[in-house]
Amino acid sequence: MEFNVLLFPDFETLDAFGPVEILGRSDEYLLNYVSMDGGMVRSRQGAEIVTRSLEDVSETGVLLVPGGIGTRLLVHDHDFLTRLGEAAQRANCCLTVCTGSALLAKTGLLDGRRATSNKRAMDWVISVNPAVNWVHRARWVVDGKFYTSSGVSAGIDMALGFLADRFGQEAAEEAALGAEYLWNRDRDNDPFACDAQQP
Repeated sequence: MEFNVLLFPDFETLDAFGPVEILGRSDEYLLNYVSMDGGMVRSRQGAEIVTRSLEDVSETGVLLVPGGIGTRLLVHDHDFLTRLGEAAQRANCCLTVCTGSALLAKTGLLDGRRATSNKRAMDWVISVNPAVNWVHRARWVVDGKFYTSSGVSAGIDMALGFLADRFGQEAAEEAALGAEYLWNRDRDNDPFACDAQQP
């Protein structure tokens, strides 16, 4: 199955490449780096990635939408949001990391669904679409075919959870071991939630 990583200017590097590191270890997925029109895309940290046009790949696979400062402009880009919504509807599953959930929320596909995002940006994310049932304390949330995760590194935990859901716990454990990563297996345990330090 194709796993399409949707990139845009000023995406957060680890949002995209944390899950890529995990899912790239599975023989089940062919990874594609895509953008709306193809070409070079630069992350917030300066990584330059050559992408294919979203229209050139199978959109019935899995779609990953990272977050980052670039989302602040894209929530006002009607063409981007329309095409994102169409791709997410056709995708077998759609995963978001950090404020990538704000982009997906703006399409209306998360209306009435449970979702989460980076807790430091939660007020802004909620303002983008208050019709979503935003979960304030979760490492990642699953609602139907939509997986949303908290900030940055939480995408790695979500990707491992996604592997476990699809191919079993052993496959996820093997991927985490191969990456030498300590997996937070409890998606409801978010040590970075705003109230994490409160009794």
